[in-house]
Amino acid sequence: MSNLPADSKAIDHAFRANLARLTGGITPAGLAGIYFDWLTHLSLSPGKQLALVEKALRKTARLTLQMPQMLSDSGAAQCIEPLPQDRRFRGEAWQHWPYNLIYQSFLLYQQWWYNATTDIGGLARDKEQVMEFVTRQLLDHYAPSNFPWSNPEIMQATIEQGGMNFVRGAENFIADWQRMAAGEKPEGAEQFAVGERVAVTAGKVVFRNRLIEVIQYTPTTAKVHPQPLLIVPAWIMKYYILDLSPHNSLVKYLVDKGHTVFVVSWHNPTSEDRELGMEDYRKLGVMAAIDAVSTIVPQTRIHAVGYCLGGTLLSIAAAAMARDGDQRLASMTTFATQIDFTEAGELMLFIGESEVDYLESMMWDQGYLDGYQMAGAFQLLRSNDLIWSRMVREYFLGERQPLNDLMAWNADLTRMPYRMHCEYLRGLFLNNDLVGGRYLADGRPVSLADLRLPVFAVGTTRDHVAPWQSVYKITVHPAIDVTFLLASGGHNAGIVSPPGNGRRHYQVATDRAGDTYVDPDTWRSQTPIGDGSWWPQWQNWLKAHSDAPAAPPSLGSAELPPLMDAPGSYVLQT
Repeated sequence: MSNLPADSKAIDHAFRANLARLTGGITPAGLAGIYFDWLTHLSLSPGKQLALVEKALRKTARLTLQMPQMLSDSGAAQCIEPLPQDRRFRGEAWQHWPYNLIYQSFLLYQQWWYNATTDIGGLARDKEQVMEFVTRQLLDHYAPSNFPWSNPEIMQATIEQGGMNFVRGAENFIADWQRMAAGEKPEGAEQFAVGERVAVTAGKVVFRNRLIEVIQYTPTTAKVHPQPLLIVPAWIMKYYILDLSPHNSLVKYLVDKGHTVFVVSWHNPTSEDRELGMEDYRKLGVMAAIDAVSTIVPQTRIHAVGYCLGGTLLSIAAAAMARDGDQRLASMTTFATQIDFTEAGELMLFIGESEVDYLESMMWDQGYLDGYQMAGAFQLLRSNDLIWSRMVREYFLGERQPLNDLMAWNADLTRMPYRMHCEYLRGLFLNNDLVGGRYLADGRPVSLADLRLPVFAVGTTRDHVAPWQSVYKITVHPAIDVTFLLASGGHNAGIVSPPGNGRRHYQVATDRAGDTYVDPDTWRSQTPIGDGSWWPQWQNWLKAHSDAPAAPPSLGSAELPPLMDAPGSYVLQT
C-alpha cells in the first residue's frame, strides 16, 4: 500500500501518454474545460447572444441580396473579403457560380464564429484566445477548399487531366506515408545532404562534450576582427539553418567579412538523456562553449549570438555571468528570441497548466519530446499554409512543391529531453520566472538588469513562434543600450535573409539607456524602413563594437586541438 501513490501516478502518466498519441498531444481535459467556461459565460450574456443573432440575420440577408449578382456576374462585389494572408480563394475559378457563393458563405460563417468566441464578458483573455484558435482550426479543417467536390480548381484539374491528378496524388500520399512510417525525411530532402550541399563552410570541430560540439570556421580573409563570434542556436533545431547553401549562409557571410566564427552544434537527445535539465544546457552548452572559445582566443572578449531558445538560454547565461563578475562577453545578439513570455503569441495556447501536465506525461513515457510532436504544434500555427494547402496541392492536384534548402533543414527534426523541456515550459513559459527575478542559475536568481554590454535584438514581422512584439520586450529589461531590428519574414526565413533579395526590408533603431519607453506599435510607425537584407546592418554594428583587424587565430589550440572537419558528428544524429 505504501507504493500506491507512486504507482497511481505512473498509471496516470501511462494513460495520458497513450491518449496523447490519439489526440496529437492536445489535452482533451483542458479543451473541455475551456469550452465549458466559454459556454457558461456566453449563457450569462444575453446581450451578446442577441448581438450574435442579429449578426447571423444580417449576414444571411447580405448574402441573399448578393446571390443574383453572383449568379450572373463573376466580377460582382463580394460580401466579405478574405484576410490578406488567406490565399485559398484567390483563383479565378472561385469567382464563378456556385463556388463564389460557397466560399463567401464559409467566410461569413467563419467571421460569425470569431464574433461568437471573442469579446465575452468575464471570459479570461487566454481562454478566449484558445477558444478562437481551436474553433478556427476546426473551421479550417472543413473549409470548401479542402474537398474536391467544393473546390473548382481541383474539379477543373480532374476534367483536364482525366483524373490523373488523383493518381499522382495517391502516389504522393503513399510515398509520404511510407517515409513517415520509416522515420525518413520527405522526398527531395536527400538532395541537401549535410556536409555536401548544406553546412559546407570550411571549419573544424574544436570541442565536444556529451551535449555539444563547437565548430570553429576557417578564416577567408588575411585579417580578422579580434573579438570572435559564438553562435548558440536553439537546441530544437540543427545549427546549419545559419549555414545552409553558400549563397544564403550567415556563417559564410560573417567569415567573409573578417569575423572569427564559432557555432554550437547540439547533441540530439535520446531517452538516456531524459534527466538533462536547463542548468545542464547552460553549463554543458553555453558556458562550456564560452570556455572553449576563451581557450582558443584567450584574453579577448566574445560577441555572443543566440537564436530562438538559444537566445533565451544565452540571456540567462549572460545575466549569470554579469551577476558573478564574469566579463568575457563583448556584446549579445539575439535572433527571434523571447525573454519575457507574457505575450508569447499563439504558441502559448499549448502552454496552460493542463497542457503542460499532458506534455509531461508524453515525455515521461519516452524520455523526450519527439521532433514530429513539436513540428505538429508549429504547423497548427499556420495550418492553412502548412497542412491544408499542402494537402490539396500534393494529394488532390498531384503537384509536388520542390524542396529548397530551408525546407529540407526544417524536416531535419530534433528532440528535447524530458526534464529540460518540463523546466523550460514551467519556469519560463508558464511562470515567466526570468523577468520575475525567480529564475535560478547555480542556485541563485539572475536578473537581466545586471547586463552591462551592448545588445542587438532581431525580430521578424510574421513570426508565429516568437512574435516580434514579444521579442521587442528585451528593450525594457537590460539597463544598457539595445538596438532593435525588425526584419520582414517569418521565424526562419526572416533570419535567413542574405543580401541580394530586393523583396526584403527592415527597420532598426537604438534604445539608449535612460530613454523613455516607446511601445512596439509606436516604434514601428516612427522608425524608417530600409530596403534589402538586414545582415549588413548587424555586421556594421559588430564592426563598430570590435577592434581593428589583426592576424586570425589558429584553428583550435594546444589544449583543444581540432577533432574532425565541420560539420561534425552531432548534426548528423537522427
